[in-house]
Amino acid sequence: MRTVTVKEMRSMPRHSRWTKSHRSGAQSNCVEIGQAPGLVGIRDTKNRDGGTLVVERAAFGAFLTAVKTNRLG
Repeated sequence: MRTVTVKEMRSMPRHSRWTKSHRSGAQSNCVEIGQAPGLVGIRDTKNRDGGTLVVERAAFGAFLTAVKTNRLG
């Protein structure tokens, strides 16, 4: 695992596709996921300019696997 640089974090919104879960419907109480090469960004749907949490794609995949298999205690 490596540290994501400030430059990568700043470039995330410009170079990514943002989506939100289809299960959230018209609700605005959710997060959006953005994908860029090797990175995943996570931001608040209600405050898109409020900041983006950027993690490596492998770390996000491990997180999703843990959620789906109920391993987050």
